[in-house]
Amino acid sequence: MKRTLLVAVVLLSSHLITFAQKVKVDVNTVVETEKAFDRLVERKGIKEAFLSVADPEGIVFKPRMVKITDFYSSIEKQPGSLKWEPKFARISANGDLAFTAGPYIYQNDKSNEDDKVYGDYVSIWKLDQNDNKFKLLIDLGIQHPESEKQELVDFKQPDTAKQIAPSKDPFAGRGVILATDKAFNETLGKSAVASYKEFLSPEGRYYFPGFEPMTGSDKIMQFVANEGISITANTTNVGRSTSNDLAYSYGTARIRKGDVVSDFNYVRIWEIDANHRWNILLEVFSAVEQ
Repeated sequence: MKRTLLVAVVLLSSHLITFAQKVKVDVNTVVETEKAFDRLVERKGIKEAFLSVADPEGIVFKPRMVKITDFYSSIEKQPGSLKWEPKFARISANGDLAFTAGPYIYQNDKSNEDDKVYGDYVSIWKLDQNDNKFKLLIDLGIQHPESEKQELVDFKQPDTAKQIAPSKDPFAGRGVILATDKAFNETLGKSAVASYKEFLSPEGRYYFPGFEPMTGSDKIMQFVANEGISITANTTNVGRSTSNDLAYSYGTARIRKGDVVSDFNYVRIWEIDANHRWNILLEVFSAVEQ
């Protein structure tokens, strides 16, 4: 499906009644939720903390996709300590969908300072309408060498002008994201660089195992070209905020990097621009170890 057609579908599906009264939304709400989750891990341990914050449909990749509740209920205890800090965050205008990303440190043996794994995580949060609290919907990350520089903080407030009443047909909006993700995957199979040029947000972020996160479409495309990366991918599922300004998708991918072919899970976060085009704000690949 051409992007021009997808834009037309977005325009047709966005004629919704605006809120009579604006809802107060603050990106720091999800940032504080993430920080509270980090403190919960320190107090209760990894297993109990994840079970405490998980959305009923929340997923992790261990290494294949599995529900958070199923995975952590099936293990006795996850050893080690885990610390992380949100550095990048967005929230939808309606406040029902958000994400954070940032560096983490996992230490399996607390008595050994050399036993540390470094990387970056990505978490997607969904507002629970019953208790008005965020629940963890998707969580994954990448490993890379210890960084020598501090990640810059990027917390952006949503455009409250985009607040709208939830659609009476939520599947229509979800269908646009599904079609967009599949269209992107189709073009990826032809030319990764050309596909990213068409779909990446100028300030997009790219998380690839073994490398520190990259920011900016030019830098990302240069990395893909220099590493000789080719990608075939398949969509598994998608979701979208009720305000139609933030969305996510995830699926599986097979990536050829030079002469090496490996399997990955992917998660993408999409944002809509002024021209009603959905662009990739963040993409992360999680390796499926054999």
